[in-house]
Amino acid sequence: MELDHLVVGADTLEAGVAWCERVLGVTPAPGGKHALMGTHNRLLNISGLNHPRSYLEIIAIDPEAPAPGRARWFDLDQPGLQAALKQGPGLIHWVARVPNLEAALAYWRGEGVDAGEPVAASRGVLSWQIALREDGRRLRREALPTLIQWGETHPTDTLPASGVQLLGFDSRDGLKARLRTPQGEVELDLVG
Repeated sequence: MELDHLVVGADTLEAGVAWCERVLGVTPAPGGKHALMGTHNRLLNISGLNHPRSYLEIIAIDPEAPAPGRARWFDLDQPGLQAALKQGPGLIHWVARVPNLEAALAYWRGEGVDAGEPVAASRGVLSWQIALREDGRRLRREALPTLIQWGETHPTDTLPASGVQLLGFDSRDGLKARLRTPQGEVELDLVG
């Protein structure tokens, strides 16, 4: 299991882009829509020596998408998180890449952790399986990530260099990430 991406939640995608430009000093690349979840995103390559093939995802509920008929991922439907994101975007979760999602979930179930079930998704050249819980909740108490298994192509294969690099990451005492940006070092802390 290794860090795949950091998740920054936003009340609107436009607010997330403005946050990225203000806090990190760069404009994120286009992402896309997640029909399964009624969300959309923008992406930023933050790969570094200690965290190769990593990126930052800015995600928000897509106001043009129909309701997904299930709880959205990363607690995006929870009133507490929605209230926090109305105050401004922030780091809400992390996703870890695994080579075999089924095996990783079976191991966690054996340890008493319900990380959800594998759900297949795709967009353009990207295809992946991600572990989703029915309630859409993050594993905050356990300080555990959402698990993902990518197909042939990873987002960083086509994302341009951003000028932002992940220097450090800690999920044990609340989620924290340290980034080198064109504006100097920036530390992100868990919100919501």
